[in-house]
Amino acid sequence: MKWTDSLEIAIALADAHPDVDPATVRFTDLHNWVRALPGFDDDPKHSGEKILEAIQQAWIDEC
Repeated sequence: MKWTDSLEIAIALADAHPDVDPATVRFTDLHNWVRALPGFDDDPKHSGEKILEAIQQAWIDEC
């Protein structure tokens, strides 16, 4: 997975953190959780606020 795979990341985050309300997750935590996902393989520096917002919104939509 890469940073641009927002839907795939959102699904993985929903599975990994089922009791978390994605709307309350800070971007610093979100960044770390994405990097810790199995299969995630991208440069940590390639993420930014827009990418994290897209991931968070996709995660919210999945709930």
